[in-house]
Amino acid sequence: MKRSRIALVAAAAATALLFAGCAGDAGSPTADEAEPTVEETPEFEEGTTMAELAEAGSITIGTKFDQPLFGLVGPDGVPVGFDVEIGKIIAGKLGISEENIEWVETVSANREPFIQNGQVDIVVATYTINDKRKEVISFAGPYYMAGQSILVLADNEDIESEEDLVGQPVCSVTGSTPAAKLAEIGATPVLTDTYTNCLEPLRSGQVVAVSTDNVILAGLAAANEGEFKVVGEPFTEEPYGIGLAKDDTDFRMWINDVLEESYEDGTYEEAWDATAGAELPFIEPPAVDRY
Repeated sequence: MKRSRIALVAAAAATALLFAGCAGDAGSPTADEAEPTVEETPEFEEGTTMAELAEAGSITIGTKFDQPLFGLVGPDGVPVGFDVEIGKIIAGKLGISEENIEWVETVSANREPFIQNGQVDIVVATYTINDKRKEVISFAGPYYMAGQSILVLADNEDIESEEDLVGQPVCSVTGSTPAAKLAEIGATPVLTDTYTNCLEPLRSGQVVAVSTDNVILAGLAAANEGEFKVVGEPFTEEPYGIGLAKDDTDFRMWINDVLEESYEDGTYEEAWDATAGAELPFIEPPAVDRY
């Protein structure tokens, strides 16, 4: 199948410069710390997406470029993090090595369009599975269960839970499930394109908090040591899935097989330990949903 390819954009280099110093503090690995096995001669049924990608010898994967621990562009311009390692595991089972993965930045607002337009083959980008998104794309997984939480300035003693956000300006990102939840609980969402762009409004007092998944906030706090803290208990469940083309059932089921195999053979836990595990405890992955 012919798919359009998007090169890493100049913004990636700027992001790399912005976070190069703090990424090491957050426990982000270098790109070669985790090396999933690359299958030498994988065999797939003719006409499947797996066969087409294996024959092409390359894959385009959408991920976040600005989220420490899960997807953060490193000093060399290549993203690192847990989502990146999950992408490598999938590519390896297709016989595709790391150097033949093209990484494309996907922010919350463009993940579905990029999948629908064929600009990426899959998206692994702290991507919460929900019914609305499943109307236009499919999901493999979930492979991780996160939960929405709250990031505030380190000296803030006024906000302890989501109840303290009611009527308050809170930053999140356009097209995200956390943004919708903020409106639902009565906060005033202040929206931008990436979570890192929420940090300056928080510093300046334009917003009282940033709200998204707890693992994303933990990465931001770790990358900006002493400035911020995560407060309260998670108040939603956010099952992270792998986005792919709508109704590509064979591909979805195959990715689910790959995920389950990685749980059993230890490569999933190794990927976690090499990335997000620097700041967060390991938890057993949820069961995949073979809908």
